[in-house]
Amino acid sequence: MATAEALRDLTEISTQIETAVVLDREGTVVASTVDDERAGRLAQSALELLRAAEEHRPEEGLELVQLDVALRGGSVFVVSDRDRVIAATTREEPTVGLVFYDLKSCLRSVEEKPKRKRAPRKKTEADAS
Repeated sequence: MATAEALRDLTEISTQIETAVVLDREGTVVASTVDDERAGRLAQSALELLRAAEEHRPEEGLELVQLDVALRGGSVFVVSDRDRVIAATTREEPTVGLVFYDLKSCLRSVEEKPKRKRAPRKKTEADAS
Protein backbone atom coordinates (compact mmCIF):
# COMPACT_ATOMS: atom_id res chain seq x y z
CA MET A 1 0.00 0.00 0.00
CA ALA A 2 1.27 3.47 -0.80
CA THR A 3 2.26 5.50 2.26
CA ALA A 4 -0.08 8.42 1.51
CA GLU A 5 -2.98 6.02 1.03
CA ALA A 6 -2.15 4.28 4.32
CA LEU A 7 -2.22 7.64 6.13
CA ARG A 8 -5.58 8.52 4.54
CA ASP A 9 -6.97 5.20 5.75
CA LEU A 10 -5.50 5.83 9.21
CA THR A 11 -7.17 9.22 9.62
CA GLU A 12 -10.49 7.83 8.35
CA ILE A 13 -10.39 4.92 10.81
CA SER A 14 -8.93 6.66 13.85
CA THR A 15 -10.96 9.74 14.74
CA GLN A 16 -8.55 10.51 17.59
CA ILE A 17 -5.59 11.17 15.28
CA GLU A 18 -5.41 14.76 14.10
CA THR A 19 -2.12 14.75 12.17
CA ALA A 20 0.32 12.03 11.14
CA VAL A 21 3.63 11.70 9.36
CA VAL A 22 5.71 8.74 8.17
CA LEU A 23 9.45 9.29 8.01
CA ASP A 24 12.69 7.39 7.73
CA ARG A 25 15.28 7.22 10.52
CA GLU A 26 17.16 10.19 9.06
CA GLY A 27 14.07 12.40 9.31
CA THR A 28 13.04 12.45 5.66
CA VAL A 29 9.27 12.74 5.43
CA VAL A 30 7.79 10.01 3.24
CA ALA A 31 4.15 11.13 3.55
CA SER A 32 2.00 13.21 5.86
CA THR A 33 -1.49 14.48 6.47
CA VAL A 34 -0.34 18.11 6.79
CA ASP A 35 1.63 20.65 4.75
CA ASP A 36 5.39 20.22 4.30
CA GLU A 37 6.38 22.73 7.00
CA ARG A 38 4.22 21.14 9.72
CA ALA A 39 5.23 17.66 8.58
CA GLY A 40 8.90 18.60 8.89
CA ARG A 41 8.39 19.98 12.41
CA LEU A 42 6.48 16.87 13.52
CA ALA A 43 9.11 14.57 11.99
CA GLN A 44 11.95 16.48 13.68
CA SER A 45 10.13 16.43 17.03
CA ALA A 46 9.46 12.70 16.71
CA LEU A 47 13.13 11.94 16.07
CA GLU A 48 14.20 14.15 18.99
CA LEU A 49 11.74 12.38 21.30
CA LEU A 50 12.94 8.95 20.13
CA ARG A 51 16.60 9.83 20.60
CA ALA A 52 16.02 11.35 24.04
CA ALA A 53 14.07 8.28 25.18
CA GLU A 54 16.68 5.90 23.74
CA GLU A 55 19.39 7.68 25.75
CA HIS A 56 17.53 6.76 28.94
CA ARG A 57 16.83 3.09 28.21
CA PRO A 58 17.40 0.83 31.21
CA GLU A 59 19.39 -1.63 29.06
CA GLU A 60 21.60 -0.90 26.07
CA GLY A 61 20.25 -3.74 23.91
CA LEU A 62 16.58 -2.79 24.22
CA GLU A 63 15.00 -1.18 21.18
CA LEU A 64 12.43 1.56 21.69
CA VAL A 65 9.31 0.77 19.66
CA GLN A 66 6.67 3.21 20.91
CA LEU A 67 6.41 6.44 22.80
CA ASP A 68 3.52 8.56 24.10
CA VAL A 69 3.98 12.13 25.26
CA ALA A 70 0.92 13.61 26.95
CA LEU A 71 0.56 17.38 26.71
CA ARG A 72 -2.14 19.71 28.03
CA GLY A 73 -3.86 20.04 24.67
CA GLY A 74 -3.31 16.53 23.35
CA SER A 75 -0.65 13.87 22.85
CA VAL A 76 2.19 12.97 20.52
CA PHE A 77 2.63 9.31 19.64
CA VAL A 78 5.70 7.82 17.99
CA VAL A 79 6.02 4.25 16.73
CA SER A 80 9.26 2.88 15.33
CA ASP A 81 9.58 -0.21 13.19
CA ARG A 82 12.98 -1.01 11.66
CA ASP A 83 13.76 1.78 9.20
CA ARG A 84 10.48 3.71 9.43
CA VAL A 85 8.83 5.88 12.03
CA ILE A 86 5.26 7.11 12.26
CA ALA A 87 4.34 10.04 14.46
CA ALA A 88 0.88 11.41 15.20
CA THR A 89 -0.81 14.06 17.26
CA THR A 90 -4.15 13.54 18.97
CA ARG A 91 -6.74 15.44 20.90
CA GLU A 92 -6.76 15.39 24.71
CA GLU A 93 -7.13 12.08 26.55
CA PRO A 94 -6.93 9.66 23.60
CA THR A 95 -7.43 5.94 23.99
CA VAL A 96 -3.71 5.18 24.12
CA GLY A 97 -3.84 1.47 23.27
CA LEU A 98 -6.10 2.07 20.30
CA VAL A 99 -3.92 4.85 18.90
CA PHE A 100 -0.81 2.67 19.19
CA TYR A 101 -2.65 -0.21 17.50
CA ASP A 102 -3.77 2.02 14.62
CA LEU A 103 -0.30 3.49 14.14
CA LYS A 104 1.38 0.08 14.15
CA SER A 105 -1.19 -1.25 11.69
CA CYS A 106 -0.60 1.72 9.39
CA LEU A 107 3.17 1.25 9.51
CA ARG A 108 2.84 -2.49 8.80
CA SER A 109 0.57 -1.82 5.83
CA VAL A 110 3.19 0.50 4.35
CA GLU A 111 5.97 -2.05 4.79
CA GLU A 112 4.09 -5.05 3.47
CA LYS A 113 5.03 -6.04 -0.02
CA PRO A 114 2.10 -6.67 -2.34
CA LYS A 115 1.43 -10.36 -2.69
CA ARG A 116 1.99 -11.76 -6.12
CA LYS A 117 -0.82 -13.67 -7.65
CA ARG A 118 0.09 -16.93 -9.26
CA ALA A 119 -1.03 -17.51 -12.78
CA PRO A 120 -3.59 -20.29 -12.97
CA ARG A 121 -2.01 -23.61 -13.76
CA LYS A 122 -2.90 -24.99 -17.16
CA LYS A 123 -4.69 -28.29 -17.10
CA THR A 124 -2.90 -31.14 -18.75
CA GLU A 125 -4.22 -34.41 -20.07
CA ALA A 126 -2.93 -36.09 -16.91
CA ASP A 127 -5.17 -33.82 -14.78
CA ALA A 128 -8.22 -34.81 -16.77
CA SER A 129 -7.87 -38.53 -15.97
